[in-house]
Amino acid sequence: MRIYLHDYGGHAFLVGLARHLARRGHTVRYGFSATNEAPQGDLAPRPDDPPTFSLDPVVTPPVDKRARSLMGLVKRKRAEARFGRAAAAHLRRWDADVVVCANGSLDVIAPLMAAARDQDAAFVNWLQDVLSVGTRSVLARRFGLPGDLLGRTFEAKEGRMLRGADAVIGITDAFRPLLDGWGVDPARVAIIENWAPLAELPQRPRDTAWARAHGLDAHPVVLYSGTLGMKHDPASLGHVAGVLADRMPEARMVVVSSGQGADWLAERAAGLPNLVLLPFQPFDVFPDVLGAADVFVAILEPDASAVSVPSKVLAYLCAGRPAVLSVPADNLAAQVVTREDAGVVVPPGDADALAEAVLSLLAAPAQRERMGGAGRAYAERAFDLDAVAERIEAVLQNALTRIG
Repeated sequence: MRIYLHDYGGHAFLVGLARHLARRGHTVRYGFSATNEAPQGDLAPRPDDPPTFSLDPVVTPPVDKRARSLMGLVKRKRAEARFGRAAAAHLRRWDADVVVCANGSLDVIAPLMAAARDQDAAFVNWLQDVLSVGTRSVLARRFGLPGDLLGRTFEAKEGRMLRGADAVIGITDAFRPLLDGWGVDPARVAIIENWAPLAELPQRPRDTAWARAHGLDAHPVVLYSGTLGMKHDPASLGHVAGVLADRMPEARMVVVSSGQGADWLAERAAGLPNLVLLPFQPFDVFPDVLGAADVFVAILEPDASAVSVPSKVLAYLCAGRPAVLSVPADNLAAQVVTREDAGVVVPPGDADALAEAVLSLLAAPAQRERMGGAGRAYAERAFDLDAVAERIEAVLQNALTRIG
């Protein structure tokens, strides 16, 4: 198959999948945003890349995801539409059998879907987040009834696009009720849970050059790494830092991120002496970043649970350190961590419970070692790239069958 995999975010696990599919005999072109402000994978050509693999960076002015005013949101939507048109133009210059789109906004998915149709390619919508439901929630909170009505139009648009796809990949069974409600043919839906690129995330010791460079090697470290939007409740991280400053002042709360939530922390909590704010780090040092942690933290607000799974938790599992999750108990990440005894889950919105769970693990090295080992063992069992690739190939082949 000739596969065009567009992943707006340039995520490590998806570019790794693209390379792996090429090694399995497919011709794969991997498109991504070259200006996206988010943690990204290895997006440079590598000596071991197969000749059937190519990278396709799409360059447009960065999309400002910090916008909070109505005009700012309008500008963001225009920027996303501009990127979508550019990505579709890239796709039209390459002859694909099947187009897979992941992590794009609705204004990115729509033109890519149209471009796929123009070249008689099958189109697969890889649903990493149910975008419109989260958008409607945010708009309703900010702008009341007018925002809710506008959000409904986005939901209708996403439903139409999902119904029109030749296949839909969801990352959790929690998406099924929404897909059923939108009338998406269940026969076209496959649930494939996300994974982390295990081979590229080896376990690292606490004392590395990266840890020493940031003054972390001599301190207990609580780490949050990844996207930090307002749906992740950055105030909880500030609260944890404050509690640690009072009760374990030698500890450091490290936040590796950029965006709205990181800006909020920089403005509201930067006075805390133990809070270390760092931008996203290059992928080649990411294992050392994770290795610097004693305890990880992940946060998700309750109304985002049905439409999002914090994939940062999967990278945490690879690192062999326990995680404290402030997420709903029915979220897939919470289910994995609980079932594998790889950390602790506390109710979302309860910043005190989050801080207490972090303190408890920092004071229990044997428990940290046991939980971290359980998480790594799970990752080694579950993150089998050959098994994932086989399932993806089946979805793509079925999508091709549907277009004749």
